[in-house]
Amino acid sequence: MSDPAVAAIPVAECGERLVDVRTAAPGLLVAGERQDAPGDFAFLREGVLQRLLAAQESLPDGLRLQFVEGYRPPGLQRRYFEEYTGELRAAHPDWDAERLHRAASRYVSPPGIAPHSAGGAVDLTLATADGGHVDMGTPVNASPEESEGACYTGAPDLTPAARTHRRVLNAALTAAGLVNYPTEWWHWSYGDRYWALATGADRALYGPKERDGR
Repeated sequence: MSDPAVAAIPVAECGERLVDVRTAAPGLLVAGERQDAPGDFAFLREGVLQRLLAAQESLPDGLRLQFVEGYRPPGLQRRYFEEYTGELRAAHPDWDAERLHRAASRYVSPPGIAPHSAGGAVDLTLATADGGHVDMGTPVNASPEESEGACYTGAPDLTPAARTHRRVLNAALTAAGLVNYPTEWWHWSYGDRYWALATGADRALYGPKERDGR
């Protein structure tokens, strides 16, 4: 996300609304670990949610999507980025500001271009039909440091089960039009600047957005 080419993508905001996946898509399994008091985590742009539901329909029997986090207010995204940058600065006091920004951007998007703050990104995983655990190689939101790189989508040292499950997830979401951020196997987006760069679109559909009614 630190690539200047991402920030250079223009945004032609389409005005699509944010919807609460808990009421708009009751058949979608929602995890509990990222919930916040205002419920921001459960919102997505309508177009993203429609694509998630299409992806779920294409999964093999016995598997379903588990939604973890969608929308993230710009202020919260800024806090996450600054906190992670601070952790890296403490661990690497010799790194200059540019290197810290680049390293932090592997794991947390810079606030001005963050797909989550546009409502275009979703963190998700697979679950069994009854909501049980599926081996994906790491937990959602594992950092590159704590997972020793296993959070990268194409990480080589995974169990056969985790590798298979990632392929299943990738196939379903790619076919539905979403793109993956390759340092986080769980992070997928549509309509944001990163999506536009990855797909060759000339502009993004979604820009940073404050949720109505807040």
